[in-house]
Amino acid sequence: MNTDLEITSMRDSAELVVGVLKSLANTDRLLILCHLAQQELNVSQIEQITDIKQPTLSQQLMMLRKSDVVTTRRDGKQIYYSIKDANLVEVLNTLYQLYCHPSLKH
Repeated sequence: MNTDLEITSMRDSAELVVGVLKSLANTDRLLILCHLAQQELNVSQIEQITDIKQPTLSQQLMMLRKSDVVTTRRDGKQIYYSIKDANLVEVLNTLYQLYCHPSLKH
């Protein structure tokens, strides 16, 4: 395999992973993503489930959109959010199993 191509591919992958990890490296964004891993939610539902109030919620949702980890869909006046990449859902599920699973709490 062409070494230059391999290095470029690894660099692109590394940049993608760093972007995903930055999205997870905030308590509010992590909570939002954990709930979105379960189902698509609108802004009101996210606010109610996470207890993250405006304008903090809007700021965090904007950051998630900017980092390209969520997609949005408009239905009337509501904007619905979902996770864009199934790999991120797998990462979130793994984090849940490792750190949040009730059988692991002492």
